[in-house]
Amino acid sequence: MTPHIEAKENEIAKTVLMPGDPLRAKFICENYLQDAKLVSNVRCICAYTGKYKDKEITVMASGMGMPSMGIYSYELYKFYGVENIIRLGSCGAYTKDLQLLDLILVDKTYTEGNFALTFNHDECHIAYPNDTLNKIISDTANKLNISLKHGTTLCSDAFDYYIQDLSKLLDRLPEDIIAAEMEAFALFYVAKVLGKKASCILSVVDSHYHKTELSSKDRQNALTKMIELGLESAITIN
Repeated sequence: MTPHIEAKENEIAKTVLMPGDPLRAKFICENYLQDAKLVSNVRCICAYTGKYKDKEITVMASGMGMPSMGIYSYELYKFYGVENIIRLGSCGAYTKDLQLLDLILVDKTYTEGNFALTFNHDECHIAYPNDTLNKIISDTANKLNISLKHGTTLCSDAFDYYIQDLSKLLDRLPEDIIAAEMEAFALFYVAKVLGKKASCILSVVDSHYHKTELSSKDRQNALTKMIELGLESAITIN
């Protein structure tokens, strides 16, 4: 038990799938896991452990933003012996080439924020996923005939729809950024510090170029391709 997770030590699997939304975690549990059990619900950030094709997997929400992801990923890695976390997230497209529900496997993430400085006295603004996990996800996508985009994403401190002048942000960003979300940098950085593995699969739910977006209900329930890719990847991890 930690300040933010009430599960017993043996109730969390070595591999965790981590959507941001607690209701998405509940959806995955109810529709994909067998013999699932709610093992933590502190602050309504739910964690379920069950089996997918006979492999034990935990699905736990991270909440929104780097501070929340930093707390939960740290406690899972440090106190529950978790080895692998795959974030299943949503993102906004920053390139015209991306369409709604396209899937992105993050190659690296950039932040303007100071998570690494605060957490570890480190002036770091770029973080990377684990190569082994990313290869497993890529190989699994190929087997399932799922198309994956690869690229650099922005991990933002502010929800971009509310930024006062988005054009100023876009002008500051590295040119290779294709999408934006709010959690991957903290996950990747904590994993690096603790010697663990992390990856991030994102599904495009809105676009600044095509002026389209999914509803909150669609975001919760319609991202099945990303969920299935995460689950099928998880069962191949040793």
